[in-house]
Amino acid sequence: MKLTDLQAKVGEELGVSKWFAVEQPRIDAFADTVEDFQFIHVNPELAKATPIGGTVAHGFLTLSLLSAMAYDAMEEPEAQFGLNYGFEKVRFLNFVRSGSRVRGRFVLKDLIEKRPGQWQATFAATVEIEGASKPALSADWLVQYIV
Repeated sequence: MKLTDLQAKVGEELGVSKWFAVEQPRIDAFADTVEDFQFIHVNPELAKATPIGGTVAHGFLTLSLLSAMAYDAMEEPEAQFGLNYGFEKVRFLNFVRSGSRVRGRFVLKDLIEKRPGQWQATFAATVEIEGASKPALSADWLVQYIV
């Protein structure tokens, strides 16, 4: 899809991803990668004794899954490449418990041509937890496309 055609979809939901499993081995691997070994993420026995009742994914793990979710949920626009430009807002709203499944929902909030050949999209991204009434996170995600 051409970016000029995508502009007509501002305000629309562009897609919902498949469900992604967030199992303890994924949480442990993420902890190893970012060197964040807080017990609430990696020690099921200690985490069981907390009010949460078990281990939970790192918020940044949930946030990092947005890329995979976006690839699954949305058609890539015609561009040489896209770049993660950052976030205007990120809120971690609910725990993602080990063993949960999450999916991404994406609404195109804005798409502007910053300069010839460089477009910036803003997506309202929500990560839902299967069976939960409250999402894991909400973010305004900025992506730059170079055509």
